[in-house]
Amino acid sequence: MNCLVTGGGGFLGAALAERLLNDGNVVTVLGRRNYPELNSEIKQVCVDIQDRSAVFNAVKGMNAVYHSAAVPGVWGSYSDYYKTNVVGTQNIIDACKAQNVPRLIFTSSPSVVYDMKDQSGIDESAPFPSSYLCHYPKTKAMAERLVSSADGEGGLRTVSIRPHLIWGPGDPHLVPRLIEKAKRGKLVQVGAGKNKVDMVYIDNAVECHVLAGKVLNSDPDRIGGKAYFVSDDRPVELWRWVNELLNALNLPKVERCISFRTAYIVGFIAEGVYGLLQKKEEPPITRFVAGQLATDHYYDISRARNDLKYVPLVSPEEGFSRLINYFQQTKKN
Repeated sequence: MNCLVTGGGGFLGAALAERLLNDGNVVTVLGRRNYPELNSEIKQVCVDIQDRSAVFNAVKGMNAVYHSAAVPGVWGSYSDYYKTNVVGTQNIIDACKAQNVPRLIFTSSPSVVYDMKDQSGIDESAPFPSSYLCHYPKTKAMAERLVSSADGEGGLRTVSIRPHLIWGPGDPHLVPRLIEKAKRGKLVQVGAGKNKVDMVYIDNAVECHVLAGKVLNSDPDRIGGKAYFVSDDRPVELWRWVNELLNALNLPKVERCISFRTAYIVGFIAEGVYGLLQKKEEPPITRFVAGQLATDHYYDISRARNDLKYVPLVSPEEGFSRLINYFQQTKKN
């Protein structure tokens, strides 16, 4: 089977491309540059998904497209987020329909339904909030709606996967940022420290995408147009997990603490100042980040278990051991 992975140089995209290749597929990745670290058997196409004609050419002859490319993060211009996350996704959808690609598996995010309140074991019936505090979840929600609405149009079947806090060896965002802030003494607990969050180990996130592609092929009416939360199915107490990680890496644990309310107010002020000064770098805290650090956000993944037959491949304990070993080896080298 011919598979295209957008965002193939990213943490998830690269792992997904390698898995699809190992499963016997012919794999092409689409990205804005070449990625020499990828397996040489994976074809690479340098394309910006905002380039409509180039995207149309890239998807030609594909049996499935896994669309994981996106502008992530919590700070930046709305235009940048919109052009990649929304316009780029529409380009992918239109290209799939025009080139008779039968399956589109979209990487969404649980943040599309995050409303700054505790979300404790919610399922996919949770509605999109009326407003968002940063551009990433807003534009990802817009993109997910496009993908869902496209299901069944022109022979295209679609599904959206919502992985939460992807982690593991090679993660360039979550864990490295925690370590960097801890080393500089900039890590501060927000809230009481008992909030639970879902995480998903990289192999588990990849597995759910692969399963979605298979079911979309064999039984598209079962999952077409739907969205699926995916996690390790073992929520962790966020700040306990952070301190266990820091302890394992011989770094000082988080000692300082501020309330959610204080963090929210500081975030509001920081956003205003950085916006006024048109600063491109991310503020030290934002309202959205304050909420993510202080509230519950974990999910009921029964739909993924039932419809996709998803079972996490790697336990949190095994994943944690692999992560620490990775950092220890990296330090030696």
